Amino acid sequence: MRKNSIKNTRINGEVQKELSRIIRSEIKDPRIHPMTSVVHAEVTPDLKYCKAYISVLGSQEEQKATMEGLKNAAPYIRRLLAQTVNLRNTPELKFVLDQSIAYGVNMTRLIDEVTRDLVDSEETEDEDDGEDRVE
Repeated sequence: MRKNSIKNTRINGEVQKELSRIIRSEIKDPRIHPMTSVVHAEVTPDLKYCKAYISVLGSQEEQKATMEGLKNAAPYIRRLLAQTVNLRNTPELKFVLDQSIAYGVNMTRLIDEVTRDLVDSEETEDEDDGEDRVE
């Protein structure tokens, strides 16, 4: 099975969906932040390993605690995944913190600030032009 085959893409999607459900409803670890989501799951073609990209909406400490909790719960999560997803091999899970959502939110905020500054400076220039034309 090639890395980008349709079968591998379907497996990635199914594993991502099940991991999201397991983390949201099955894990009771208080370290895991409630606003944790699985952004992407990447299963190797031999179905031995899975990298799960995790996004945590919270502070640095909450992100670190969530990743530690997921790392400790990985064998339990793998067992639950084996019960729900019918695969030849249940992949060994590795959780990776994905900060792309936080990065995107930050970039959007910066773009909004620049746009607001441009609009404010244009309004100031328009007011200055209006005062010069008094006849």
